[in-house]
This record gives sequence, structure tokens and C-alpha cells, in this order.
Amino acid sequence: MNLEKRLILSDKQLNKKNLSIENEDPHVCSEKFSIFYGANQAIKSVDIAIPKHRVTAIIGPSGCGKSTFLRAVNRMNDLIPGCCAQGRLFYNNEEIYSQYADPVLLRKQIGMVFQKPNPFPKSIFENIAYGPRLHGLHRKGQLPSLVEDSLKRAGLWDEVKDRMSDNALGLSGGQQQRLCIARALAVQPEILLMDEPTSALDPRATAHIEDLIGELRGRYTIIIVTHNMQQAARVSDYTAFFYEGVLVEFAPTSELFTNPREKRTEEYITGRFG
Repeated sequence: MNLEKRLILSDKQLNKKNLSIENEDPHVCSEKFSIFYGANQAIKSVDIAIPKHRVTAIIGPSGCGKSTFLRAVNRMNDLIPGCCAQGRLFYNNEEIYSQYADPVLLRKQIGMVFQKPNPFPKSIFENIAYGPRLHGLHRKGQLPSLVEDSLKRAGLWDEVKDRMSDNALGLSGGQQQRLCIARALAVQPEILLMDEPTSALDPRATAHIEDLIGELRGRYTIIIVTHNMQQAARVSDYTAFFYEGVLVEFAPTSELFTNPREKRTEEYITGRFG
């Protein structure tokens, strides 16, 4: 069965499970996708189609598989001993776990921002310039403008434009996280993965990141893991609820929070467990 037919079949399967996205262009799709850590199955046969140039939030209690699924999208799980994948996961109609897939190229196209800011112990300029240099994305003399553009997109340029030679570790926590977002944007990704990007930040810095997500919407596909249901409701177009490794429900955010189809979803968002 060719890929086009497999994806059509996937859409039919998703429609039956009320997990489809009508009138949207899928950017990441999965078919019966599972992740194992040794004998422990962390993700259980997930079917999902995540739309292009939209913000998708993944919610659920601790240990439900949110971050495991997120890391699978750019194969960060490959770095964990004993981790293996089953089923299919697609990006731009290409199998992410194909033997022909290049994980390094994949991670350029699908950037990631982690829970805690992790700037390099280098200057602000070098933090942003590192990726483009590594991937050969710049031409001589164009690197400064690329760095500036990335910092502007991350809403940080005006705060650091006179401090470009300063060590990035001297920035505040919120500034460091926006720097990490700028660093990811500098290599021109299509997708941005965010694993609880504001959990270590104060309310003001959190608001900056949420505003930034809104500004990036439409130019990038953003998938964000969050424990904060209010945040998911504020920033996302679609929300996926995971529980014990299972994708329980996937729907437009407004629908999932106001009229969930599944009892477990309703119990979680109303605080009965989690």
C-alpha cells in the first residue's frame, strides 16, 4: 500500500474515532504509533493528525506519555537507551522512523524548546549563530542579519541588541527561554516542539512566551506540552488529551474544554483526577 493510500486510510480511521481535523492540512500524522521503554509501553497505538501552521496542545496527568510523544516527533527518544517505536509516524508525508530518515536533518526541520532554558555558555550572538553555521544556512556577511531576524521573531531583539557579546547565561529566565526559541528559529524549522516551556518561569515571563506563541502561529506548526489547562485553552487551536499512554480525545480546543466527548476528558478538565 503506497503512502497516499495509507494516509487516506488513516483519515478514515481517525474519522471513526472522532480524532480527525476537518478542512486542515496535516503536518504530523501517526498510525497505530507506540513507544516502548524496554518492556514498558509509554505510548499505546496512537492515531492522530496534527494540522499545519496551527498550535496543538497536549495535556494529561504526569506520566501519561505527553513528553514521550512530543520527543518522538523529532526522534529525541533515540537518545534514550532501550527506547523503541512501533507503528508509523509521518512528517510531510515521510516516515519519521524510516531507515532512510536522517535524524540530524529532521531535528533541523523540527526544532525543540525544553522545560528549562538551556542556553549555551557563549555570547548571545553565538547562541543564535551556532545552528546556522552548523547546517550551512548562512552566506558570508549574512549571519548578523539572520541572528537579528531570529531574535526579533522571538521578541527579544530590543532587549539584547546592545548586549550581543554578553554571555547568554546572564539573561533572566524568561529571556533565556526566548533566546532558546530564537535559536530554534534560526535554523528555519517548519515545526516547533515545546515541552512545558513556561513551567520554570514567573507569570510575567510566562505571559511573554504565550504572546510569542500567538505571534508565531500561522508561520510554524507548534506542538506544546503543558500541565496548565488554562494555558492550553489560551494558546492552542487544537488540544490532545493523553491518559496512561492512550490518546483519549483530540479536538478543537474550544470544543474539548466546553463539550468533551469522552468521560475521562471531562473528569480530567474538571479536576476530578490528575
